[in-house]
Amino acid sequence: MLNQFSRTELLLGKEAMEKLNNSKVAIFGIGGVGGYTAEALVRSGVGTLDLIDDDKVCLTNINRQIFATRKTVGKYKVNVAEERLHDINPDVIINTHKTFYMPDTAEQFDFSQYDYIVDAIDTVTGKITLVVNADKSGTPIISSMGAGNKLDASAFEVADIYSTSVCPLARVMRTELRKRKIKSLKVVYSKEKPITPVDDMAISCKQHCICPPGTARKCTQRRQVPGSTAFVPSVVGLIIAGEVVKDLIR
Repeated sequence: MLNQFSRTELLLGKEAMEKLNNSKVAIFGIGGVGGYTAEALVRSGVGTLDLIDDDKVCLTNINRQIFATRKTVGKYKVNVAEERLHDINPDVIINTHKTFYMPDTAEQFDFSQYDYIVDAIDTVTGKITLVVNADKSGTPIISSMGAGNKLDASAFEVADIYSTSVCPLARVMRTELRKRKIKSLKVVYSKEKPITPVDDMAISCKQHCICPPGTARKCTQRRQVPGSTAFVPSVVGLIIAGEVVKDLIR
């Protein structure tokens, strides 16, 4: 019967669509990368998503985050995402968690319930904790490396963390994961050297933070506020979604 996923089923087949509908994916970080991943997975027919992010939509998110619009500024990202994703597929199950994944919040999540985990957060400590706990539970995970301060969307590729080079975040992750005896990790990364942002405090969130009231982690608390574009994080998010779909239907 013709339905909203019929064009996808023409390529993947009925059995694959049933697998996707019965799958549960957790996406940690619903920003520039994770937002596009979430939307692509719902449009692909994934039946259940857990969305984990404690952040609210900020005006400066509009340049790159799919759930960020003038109307959604000040709202929790997971709530905005849930509403839009239900507009796309009313039957999708969305579980929202207004929390930031770190070692002190990790116990809130049982990774054994997930068929796949997406790491789209930008904190090294949180990323390492995600990977280690996914490894312990035997749950597949894919991790986004650095997407900020880059302009070449065509340079991103899928690789194992130990085959990466150039990317500063990947270098740190390689070192830390090797210490923890993690044998492999699928990542999306780029060999493009990061661009140094313009040193202009007049347009920097570091001194002119406009985060919505109640935002837990202000820009002023960050070591660096990276530059970003509409086309780099979105590409990373869509590549991740494609890898998740391919792995789920195998």
